[in-house]
Amino acid sequence: MLRKATRPCNIYWMSNLKPRMIGLDVGDKRIGVAISDPLGYTAAGIETIHRVNMRTDVDNIASLAARHGAVQIVIGLPYNMDGSMGDQAEKVKSFAKKLANATGLPIVYEDERLTTISAIRTLTLQGVKTGHNRDMVDKQAAAIILQKYLDRKTPPPIA
Repeated sequence: MLRKATRPCNIYWMSNLKPRMIGLDVGDKRIGVAISDPLGYTAAGIETIHRVNMRTDVDNIASLAARHGAVQIVIGLPYNMDGSMGDQAEKVKSFAKKLANATGLPIVYEDERLTTISAIRTLTLQGVKTGHNRDMVDKQAAAIILQKYLDRKTPPPIA
């Protein structure tokens, strides 16, 4: 026999589901996009957005975040190999600031050094040819960026 709920129905209260997060690999030509799973354990690339201009790019990401119910955005920050921030990192931070203003969502930065190389290796192992498929590489790099963040934030399961 089912009992009537005494609280308003809220999917996150009733289950182990967590609000979703969006991960971004922001480049000059494309933005790779990934999303966390409903449990907050894994990230998967969902699309690549071809850059048009700042306003259009921000609007596209804001719309995507709203459509998926994202509560946070994780953006890869391209540090130089020595740990310093170069021109590209400053461009990414400028984009992130505009995105935060447009969405009202918190922005978190994740070190993205070598994620593109990792994405190419992962896709190559899966048999995907990456030479002319930069969209797939950027989407995979976004998933790696978000997964690194999720791995740090998710406690290990209790056996």
